[in-house]
Amino acid sequence: MSESVRSVLLVGVGGHGVIRASDILSAVMMNAGFDVKKSEVHGMAQRGGCVSSHVRFGRKVYSPLARKGDVDVLVSFEKLETLRYLEYLKSDGKVIINNEEVYPPSVNLGEIEYPGDAIDFVKEHFKNVKMVDATAMALRSGDRRMVNTVILGVLSSYLDIEPGVWENVLEESFPSKILRGNIEAFRSGRGV
Repeated sequence: MSESVRSVLLVGVGGHGVIRASDILSAVMMNAGFDVKKSEVHGMAQRGGCVSSHVRFGRKVYSPLARKGDVDVLVSFEKLETLRYLEYLKSDGKVIINNEEVYPPSVNLGEIEYPGDAIDFVKEHFKNVKMVDATAMALRSGDRRMVNTVILGVLSSYLDIEPGVWENVLEESFPSKILRGNIEAFRSGRGV
């Protein structure tokens, strides 16, 4: 990994575990010896609202927020949220998208349609896009709530940190009764 500051932006809706995932990512990067800054927005998260978290790491990081056009990896826990944050991504940035649709109130009320071409749009503008059915993978690991751990596994394949560092942080982050499932979820995501 280079000495420059790297930026990861995690986005989703309340209940996806975006904040927990950003906490784990931050701990991994600190354990790997990087200076880390994190910022999060989760105003209406408990009601299914938008949630985002910037995680920046490097030899020395001065700001927790990446500017538009400076994010190296956009990690989206829901398709539509990907579109909301694309302007933050570098032109050669990477995108990880969970293949899940969470309809906002305007769609549920029939006021607008959910954009069916969201992924096509992303793929037209960015070369490195990885779609993941993290929800199904989490269910196979034992619990739908492990979506964030699956996504972290996928993200780990883009970052030059040993899997053992990730798994050590996971051991510190989860109680023993759900640790095994989360390790399995992480490994399944890493294998995608």
